[in-house]
Amino acid sequence: MKKQKFHPVALLMVLMLNLIYTGCSKDQLNQQSAEQQLTITKESASPALGLAVTFVHPGILNTKSSLDIIASQANGNDQARLSAYQNLLNYCNQHSPSNNYKANVGVAGGVVTADETSFKGDALLAYALALRWAKTGTASYAAAAKQILNGWASAFRTIYVQSGSEGRQPALEAAWAAPTFTAAAEILKYYTPVGGQPASWSASENTQFVTFLNRLKNQYINNIVGYNINNNWTVSAGYAKMAIGIFIDDQAVYQDGMNIIKNVLPIVIKDDGAMPGEICGGGHNDCVHFQYALTGFSYAANLAAIQGDISIYTASSSRLLAGYKYQYKFYNNTLPNPPSCVSCSVGSKIWPGIEIANRRYDTTETNFLHTKYNPDGDGLPGGDISFLSWTNYTHNNVFP
Repeated sequence: MKKQKFHPVALLMVLMLNLIYTGCSKDQLNQQSAEQQLTITKESASPALGLAVTFVHPGILNTKSSLDIIASQANGNDQARLSAYQNLLNYCNQHSPSNNYKANVGVAGGVVTADETSFKGDALLAYALALRWAKTGTASYAAAAKQILNGWASAFRTIYVQSGSEGRQPALEAAWAAPTFTAAAEILKYYTPVGGQPASWSASENTQFVTFLNRLKNQYINNIVGYNINNNWTVSAGYAKMAIGIFIDDQAVYQDGMNIIKNVLPIVIKDDGAMPGEICGGGHNDCVHFQYALTGFSYAANLAAIQGDISIYTASSSRLLAGYKYQYKFYNNTLPNPPSCVSCSVGSKIWPGIEIANRRYDTTETNFLHTKYNPDGDGLPGGDISFLSWTNYTHNNVFP
C-alpha cells in the first residue's frame, strides 16, 4: 500500500483535529521533551492516519552528530577515542570479505557453522568498514562495505538448519544478523564524512537491500514471538524489527519491534533485576546469555532515543537498569541468593551494551561495569559475533 502524502498545512490541521477528538492527555503532550524534539515524530502521529513521516537518519545506533564527534576526536588525537578505534581497526585488518555470498545459509544450534561465520562475520565487517569510512573519508572502505552488503543482498534466499534438532535456530540467526547489516547500510546511505564524499548508495542498491531485509524479517524474525520463548530470542527480534523499520521507513514494523521490547522487558528482567530465564534457566549456565538480553534491550533503547523516545530506558520502573544492577552484584558476589549453576566475576567478559547503558544511566553500578568492559583486541567480547560491537568507540560519552 502506498503511503499518502499530505500538504504541510493540511497535515497540521489533521493532527490538531485528531488531538481534539482523541482527548490527548497532558502526559502524552509532555512526552516531547527537549531531548526528544522532532518536528512531528512518527511516535506522536496517530497510527490511524498512516502518515508518511520520516525517521531520523542516520538513526541505527549512530547519528550524523555522533559520527561527526567520534571522527573529530579520533582524528584530533584524542587518546581514549583512538584506543577504542584501534579495536575496530584491528578487526578490519584481520578480516576480509568472505566472498561466500550464498543463497542458502546453513546454521546449527549450539555451534557456529562456517556459513554463520561468513554471514554474521561479514555483517560485522561491513559495519566496521562503514565506521572506518566515516572517520577517514577514504572511499575504498565504503566500497568494500558496499561489496559485502550488495553481495549478501543479491545472493541470499534462505537460512536452514544444517545439523542438530533446533529447527527454530534460523530465526535467531536472522534476528542477530539483520541489525548489524542494517547499521552498516544506514551509515553508507545517509552519512557523508566531514570534508569527504557520500558513498553514493544507489536506488537499485537500496531496493535490493530492502528486499534482503524483508526476507530476513518475513521468513524468520517474525516467527520468534510465536515461539513464546521470552528470553534473549524475543529481545533480539524486537531490536531487529526496530532497526529494519527505521531503515525501510516503515512505522508499523518499527512500532511492532518497540511493542515486543516493552512487552518482554518485565518478563525477562524481574523487579530485582534477576533474569531466571537466562541464568540457570533455559539451559543457560553461563555469563553470556543474560548479557545478550541486556545488550538487545540497550540497543533497542538507543534506537528509540535517536528517534526522540527514551521510554525503553524508563519502562517498567527502569527495569533495564535493574538488570545491570543485578549484573553488578552478580559480578561482585554480593547477591543475597546468587545463581547456583554458574559463578561470574569481575574477570568475566562484559558485552558491549554496557557502554550505551552507562552513558544513559551513569550510576555506580554501570560505571563499574563500564570500567571492566574488556573486549578482545579486535573489539569483540570473547570473539562473539552475535551483536555489533565497538560501542566503546561509538558510544562512550556520546549521546543519544
